[in-house]
Amino acid sequence: MVLTLITAYPLSKESDRFKPRSLYAWFFFVTILFSGGLIPLFMVVRETGIMGTIWALILPGAVPVFNIILMLNFFRALPREMEEAAFIDGAGHLSTLFRVFVPLALPAIATISLLTIVAHWNSWFDGLIFMNSPDSYPLQSYLQTIVIQQDFSQMTEQELKNMRLISDRTIKSSQIFLGALPVLCLYPFLQKYFVSGITLGSVKE
Repeated sequence: MVLTLITAYPLSKESDRFKPRSLYAWFFFVTILFSGGLIPLFMVVRETGIMGTIWALILPGAVPVFNIILMLNFFRALPREMEEAAFIDGAGHLSTLFRVFVPLALPAIATISLLTIVAHWNSWFDGLIFMNSPDSYPLQSYLQTIVIQQDFSQMTEQELKNMRLISDRTIKSSQIFLGALPVLCLYPFLQKYFVSGITLGSVKE
C-alpha cells in the first residue's frame, strides 16, 4: 500500500504541474496490456536470487498497477483546494500525502487493502513455483497439496490410520474454513471505512 500511495500521488497531478506524468503513466499502464507471462517471471525471480525466499512472493506483485490506477483516480476526485491549503501552511508533498490525502482516502485504502489481502491469501500457485521445498510453502499452497495432491509420504502409520477416518469432504471443508477465516476476521475492522461522502462539507468555495 505504501508503494501504491507514493506512486499514485504524483501520477494524480495535472500535466502542467508534473510534466513527465503522461510518460510515467503509460510506463505503468502498458504492463496491464502486455505481460511477459509465467516463464519470464520465473526466470526473473530465479536470476535475481530470491527463489525460495519470502521475497519471491512479495516483490513480483509489490507495485500492482490496477490498484495504482484506482488510487490515483480517487486522489483526482479530492478537492484541489485542500492540497493548496496544506502548501500554504508550509507542508511538503510527503506531509500533504500522509496528513491530508491518506486520511481522506481511507475508504479507498481499505477497499484496495482488502482486495490485496484476499489476492495474496489465495495465491497458492506462487508458493508452488517459487518455493524450493514444501517446508517454505505458504498456508494456501500447503492446503492445496493436501487436498489435490494428497502426499502422505511424510505421515506416520498412526497418522495414516487417522486419515482413513476422514472423508474428502471434511478435508475440503477445513480448507475452505481456514482460507476464509483470516479475511472474515479482518473485514469488520475495514468495514467501517466503506462509506461515501467523507469529504462532503470539508471545502467551502
